[in-house]
Amino acid sequence: MDPDRIDDDLLSAWLDDELDPEQRLRVEQWLREHPEDAERVRLWAADRDALRARFDLVLDEPMPGRLQRLLRPRPLSERPWARAAAVLLLVGGGALLGAGVVARWPELLPPPLAQEQWVHRAVVAHAVYAPEQRHPVEVRAGEEHLARWLTRRTTLPVKLFNLQAQGFNLVGGRLLPDASGPSAQLMYEDAGGHRVTVYLRKPEGDTPASFRFEREGKLNLFYWVESGCGYALVGELPREQLLALAAEIYRQQTAPAAPGG
Repeated sequence: MDPDRIDDDLLSAWLDDELDPEQRLRVEQWLREHPEDAERVRLWAADRDALRARFDLVLDEPMPGRLQRLLRPRPLSERPWARAAAVLLLVGGGALLGAGVVARWPELLPPPLAQEQWVHRAVVAHAVYAPEQRHPVEVRAGEEHLARWLTRRTTLPVKLFNLQAQGFNLVGGRLLPDASGPSAQLMYEDAGGHRVTVYLRKPEGDTPASFRFEREGKLNLFYWVESGCGYALVGELPREQLLALAAEIYRQQTAPAAPGG
């Protein structure tokens, strides 16, 4: 291992302004000489800023009643649920992008929270990637293998929905980590630069089959389950406009395959 190499811990500490002046100069020199690391750090900063913009206000909100009930004193045998709820509250959703925590603690999550986590992950993923200008997706819409790649990696029947009649064009897609395995995000954009994302993943057992609506800050979302796949459509659009998009996605998803397709 190169002793002079700057590892991710130092890069993260530099981003968080936790280094002494000598270390900071060393990292800055490294970033000037290694543009690929500089680009990674820039993306980290963009993700951090998006999450802060999305969740900072949550810290000032009163704790929801359902979480207060979870955190009341309970017998020792029941306290892991309360600890898990506290952790989920403190991370504000950011750590949900790293599926490892959720994957290691499924038995600690009380049923009401477990049912909702994938929907919140869809919102977090939208908040992180929708504002991104240079790297909003991993694979652009023009690349023919996009649907095959996402289908193979997620083992879900990923379709590239045509929303042009509603004024939205496909930007592309990306893979995202999830507790049940890789999930997918498709991104669409209209002529005014407004973006919506479709989050696809294996649903929790109690996810409703019917359309459900939620509002998270400025973001509206519809979510539902069809043919063993959970869908969440997220965007900063009026409810009626987002519902029209969701209905079109549902129509295309349930339409029979064309002969020979």
